[in-house]
Amino acid sequence: MSRVAKAPITVPKGITVAISGQDVTITGAKGTLGWSVHPTVTVHQEADEIRVAPAEDNAWAMAGTTRALLNNMVVGCSEGFTRKLTLIGVGYRAQAKGDVLNLTLGFSHPIDYPVPAGITIETPSQTEILVMGADKQRVGQVASEIRGFRPPEPYKGKGVRYADENVLRKEAKKK
Repeated sequence: MSRVAKAPITVPKGITVAISGQDVTITGAKGTLGWSVHPTVTVHQEADEIRVAPAEDNAWAMAGTTRALLNNMVVGCSEGFTRKLTLIGVGYRAQAKGDVLNLTLGFSHPIDYPVPAGITIETPSQTEILVMGADKQRVGQVASEIRGFRPPEPYKGKGVRYADENVLRKEAKKK
């Protein structure tokens, strides 16, 4: 049995939840997110709480997953999610211009990354990138795509990395 599914989701002020059948829509200051719940799980709202329960006795795992996803939607619509990327390397730069992120990562050409809808990208400095949005999955996906242009290499540590990422360094070749 899932202990996660038994915990209710508290809905903060300013967030509206609409449940129609298996479709859940959450609206807040940061945006609107919608999701279709699996048929083996039931979702209902009581005052300022959302409760998740399995429709069948063997669906506790799916109920726990549903509860975690709905909680991420509530947090995303109220506070939002942020991933911070750091550029390490001589001449590596990032610059946000409207809905395009311009990256200079040591290639012969600059990389222009179009920012998807629902995501905002800021560059507080030339070597820092902040990816922000309401949908946790999309924020992580965009950060992963940006990191994928030049992942950190193990010898000098150069590349694009998450701010909290620890890159294992290899020892250089010996004579």
